[in-house]
Amino acid sequence: MTKYDLEERTLKFAEEIIRFAKSLPDNSINRPLISQLIRAATSIGANYCEADAAESKKDFKHKIGICRKEAKETRYWLRLISNANPDKTSECRRLWKESHELLLIFSTIFKK
Repeated sequence: MTKYDLEERTLKFAEEIIRFAKSLPDNSINRPLISQLIRAATSIGANYCEADAAESKKDFKHKIGICRKEAKETRYWLRLISNANPDKTSECRRLWKESHELLLIFSTIFKK
């Protein structure tokens, strides 16, 4: 996978998360969950862009590590949203899988 492909993939994922978040009911339970989900999911791609422009190998590895952490956190928020919105479980599961794949990709990059 080229840098461009991963940058595009993380951007598309963030856009999907935003569309999904807009489809959720606006209530006192969902508001903080949605906010956290959007922060974590959009941070994956932003940190990947920063890693791509890293000034050193150490900086690159640090930013990739943040991508991993944000992908993992995104999975966490998706599980809670699924629990709070059982009618959205299918979509949460699909987004969770993509977040998990991103986590695996960034884990592989981090180890190299």
